[in-house]
Amino acid sequence: MPKPSIVFAHGLWADGSCFSKLIPALQADGHEVVSAQNPTDSLEGDVEAVHRALDRVSGPALLVGHSWGGFVITAAGTHDKAAGLVYLAALAPDTGETPQDLFAKFDPPPLFAHLDEQQGRLWIARDGISHFCGDLPEDEQRLVWATQTSANAAVLGATTDTPAWRTKPSWFLVAQQDHAIDPGLQRFMAQRIGATTREADSSHTPMLSHPDTVLDLIRTAAATL
Repeated sequence: MPKPSIVFAHGLWADGSCFSKLIPALQADGHEVVSAQNPTDSLEGDVEAVHRALDRVSGPALLVGHSWGGFVITAAGTHDKAAGLVYLAALAPDTGETPQDLFAKFDPPPLFAHLDEQQGRLWIARDGISHFCGDLPEDEQRLVWATQTSANAAVLGATTDTPAWRTKPSWFLVAQQDHAIDPGLQRFMAQRIGATTREADSSHTPMLSHPDTVLDLIRTAAATL
């Protein structure tokens, strides 16, 4: 039987290349892999980007979302080709719930004190990159900071009507040293959606600092589809 396709959805300050440590291994496993390039201007725009990626691949497909990308796959995962959801240190909202609502359930993460806003766009300040990917070598942290994209601050008020995790199986990787999404919030969301959950001693970017752990979770999820 053909292996399921895999579609990645990145977060607010990244692009599809943030999964570059995962994609070659999954391709070598025989998966068709596409990493959506989310505009991060609106939830609707990012969902459209993921839907375009799903339209390009053969089904069934496993959606893998990091950070804000988890919010996106929660909305985009109602697509007919989406068969499962993998959350990597990600947001998994319920109906009508915004990112701000989720963050309010726990203490504000340290990264929030190190964001710059210009013309309604959010950036990670130079002194904040260690709160984003502090377990990477310094040269990799500098690269992540230099190549970051900006995000429309308005996405923090986005909501979704039909969470895909209500009808699709889900997996969740909790990043234990996360300074962007509180690990307690991650555990709360993972339990609420009934996800198969694993944990890693990772910053907010486990796909960069713990790629083997992430690959193992994705392979486990893909094997069930």
